[in-house]
Amino acid sequence: MTDTLRPTEPGQPEPAPATAPRGGPPMASEEQRGAFVRLVIAIALGLALAARYGALKTVLVVMALLVMIMLHELGHFLTAKWGGMKVTEFFVGFGPRLWSVRKGETEYGVKALPVGGYVKIIGMHNLDRIEDPADEPRTYRQKPFPQRFAVAVAGSTMHFLIALVLFVAINVFVGIPGPSLEIADISKVEGERSPAEEAGFEVGDRIVSVDGRRVTDWDDIPPYIRARPETDITFVVDRDGAEVALVARPLDLRTVEGEDGKPVVAKPRGFIGIGPLARFETQGAGSVPMAFGQFLGGDFGDDPNQVAPGLLDNAKALGSVFSPSGLASYWDNLTGSTDGTASADDESTRFLSPVGFVGVAKQAADTGIFEVLVLLIAINLFVGLFNLLPFLPLDGGHVAVAVYELVRSTLRGGKRYFVDVAKLLPLTYVVVLLLVFLGLSSLYLDITDPLKFE
Repeated sequence: MTDTLRPTEPGQPEPAPATAPRGGPPMASEEQRGAFVRLVIAIALGLALAARYGALKTVLVVMALLVMIMLHELGHFLTAKWGGMKVTEFFVGFGPRLWSVRKGETEYGVKALPVGGYVKIIGMHNLDRIEDPADEPRTYRQKPFPQRFAVAVAGSTMHFLIALVLFVAINVFVGIPGPSLEIADISKVEGERSPAEEAGFEVGDRIVSVDGRRVTDWDDIPPYIRARPETDITFVVDRDGAEVALVARPLDLRTVEGEDGKPVVAKPRGFIGIGPLARFETQGAGSVPMAFGQFLGGDFGDDPNQVAPGLLDNAKALGSVFSPSGLASYWDNLTGSTDGTASADDESTRFLSPVGFVGVAKQAADTGIFEVLVLLIAINLFVGLFNLLPFLPLDGGHVAVAVYELVRSTLRGGKRYFVDVAKLLPLTYVVVLLLVFLGLSSLYLDITDPLKFE
């Protein structure tokens, strides 16, 4: 949703002289068809070039994000129509119009900069002037609380629904990753060869037995190795159909542990440096209830099948971003006070600009569909929550205004109270400046210190 802020009397919007719809008059039918054809050709050429240079998967991930933006705005649009409000514009993108068409009272279209979208609902607040006084009963501000609340939360609700659907898709169709017995990674130790390298492990080896005991589950192997530092362990692996015996002596990588002021102790921990190849197992339609737990996250998703941080986990992360320590960490990243390239550990104090998203989308697309879906889940949950922060011009600001008006109207015996948004303008300008700062600073970080998931 978007707002147009112009001063007038609180709760008593004044009609403005009739003007053409924002952005210019709708194009004539011939112009519409021509613009639509050019748009389709441009998209087709863009996809062809992306395929030619090996970037098609990345482009498709970016297009998925644009679809999510459209669905966010569709949520506002449908609930506004359901509430009897007048919607004059539904656009994907900002800037110059590439194509538009008018259907009834609404103009639909695409603009040049695909970094967002908007739905124009008339009369969002007392500063939004109405061209035709007869439309006043159909303004957002004149509708009852349930309709206004539904419209305000609809965008974030769509993000949450998308994330839930993606959780279901992972469980039912893609599969949850779990370790196989095949070795996919052989780690190195700084300054020396790892025990796995010394023993002669190779990528593609499949572990058959450990110290004479046959193994069927990778999860049984790491605890066995950790408990035997500096002790020879005999592995039998299947290598190209032949069984090969390998002897590895785990390094002793001691871990320091202590709690509640008790003496710190060093516990032995064996390490040889092998990692498994992930396999993906679908859970079937019966896993849908599990997907709801994964969506909620936190204690609800605290199980081995949690494929991505859930709603509660993202809420906690969002809170940490705006905590004093989170802001200090972000400032350290921005000023270069931290050393090295950003990694996944920094993601709680990093925002992604469009440039950063393209970079991360490429990493995910090159890895596989599971990583792509996890990335899209993370984007939807974080954006959905961020958009509900109770400050204008975010949707959460409209929720806060609607709730405050409801409370004040109730205290006045049901007589409708209208918030004077003019009084909120100073805070709104601060929020807008903060959003601009976050956008520019995240763009700077994504160019100078790109985020990488190890």
